[in-house]
Amino acid sequence: MGLRKLIRRARSRADYTWFLAAREWPVVVSALGVLLGAITILPSAVGIVLSLLALVLGIVTFVRDLRQLRSRWSAYEFSSIASPFPHQQIPAPAAYPASRYLHFANRGTALVSDEIDRALRERSFAAVVDEQPYALPPILRATAPHVLPIRARGRLLFNGAVVGMRSDPLPGADDVPTPIRLHRARFFDVQCSNELCAMRITRRDTGEEFDPRTRLLTDASGRLRTLAAGELADVVGISTLALTTDGHVLLVLQSDRNAASPMLLAPSGSGSLEPRDLKGPGGAAHGALRDALRAGMERELCEETGLPAEALAGTELTGFARWMERGAKPEFFGVTRLSVSSAEVRGTRAKGAELLYSEGVDAVGIDLAALGAELRAGTAILTADGLPDKIRDVGSLPLLLALRAAALVEAGEATAEERRS
Repeated sequence: MGLRKLIRRARSRADYTWFLAAREWPVVVSALGVLLGAITILPSAVGIVLSLLALVLGIVTFVRDLRQLRSRWSAYEFSSIASPFPHQQIPAPAAYPASRYLHFANRGTALVSDEIDRALRERSFAAVVDEQPYALPPILRATAPHVLPIRARGRLLFNGAVVGMRSDPLPGADDVPTPIRLHRARFFDVQCSNELCAMRITRRDTGEEFDPRTRLLTDASGRLRTLAAGELADVVGISTLALTTDGHVLLVLQSDRNAASPMLLAPSGSGSLEPRDLKGPGGAAHGALRDALRAGMERELCEETGLPAEALAGTELTGFARWMERGAKPEFFGVTRLSVSSAEVRGTRAKGAELLYSEGVDAVGIDLAALGAELRAGTAILTADGLPDKIRDVGSLPLLLALRAAALVEAGEATAEERRS
């Protein structure tokens, strides 16, 4: 166990160093010049004078570049934004039907649309992956060396492959919905684009402030940009609730190493869509977005709970949202039915690298249909009697949104069943 943690820390540090080095390559080249100059002195005394001169010039250049680098990195002050996302001042995209913001104190703010949720459940969106991977635009590429060290402070971050989104799952009037465009990205791209929206940037010399929330997320009319018009990595978030045969929901307590919602309760499986989720067991690409999302949700569920794939009876999509504090990134939610009871899953634990981010798995009894009936009657989820106190106190934003979406679906199915009977 100790060796695996050491290897993960080494890998995290290697990813971090390579990402910064690739963006500060002049300094790396100068350092290489100093090293080569020193090496050429050793084997031969013929060119010792020229080698010494090259070494001195290399050192001077290297010191200059280091000073310029330090000056650039210290020219800005980065601080976390404590205030909630200003959703009152930023209207939702006009293309989003019947959308509204949901704000949960100390958890976050999300943009939701019941009509988009319905379209996801009833229509099949095709998924198309761009050939070119995501690249940070110039303004974000310039701030990346400043942002990443702050985002990495006290955390283990790996520059793993993820999948972003450049389309919106809008209902539309056509029989065949517009395909959803996806793109490949890296985790550090997300840290230096979407996660930048949780920070305030101030120039030390002028005091000028740069608020990424309004500068990067709004269009010319002041509305929130659609994903299609965005410039951020917009990695696809995926969360699913695992329901046991006796009506319990599995919850994961996140550790303090989590970049998002540390020490809060998370859904049964929660994370980011990855390139491997875009292909089926035989290696063929998933043609439908829902198939890729299901694959990612079930992968995260097995990794974070330790459940075998054989215990999963199927996953259905329930909803969609955009997480405003994280650069309005897309989030999808689902429900995974299990073929085992809560007693059979007690004591399960995360597997592999997820051990670093999970403090344990718990099973909580929830009547989703009753909770959904309260929500349909206009009760806010945090004040609903059907929400367990544990979730009310320390439930993360993805968990609250996943429960809301699942409860509304369950209530709708219960109502339909009553009408049929």
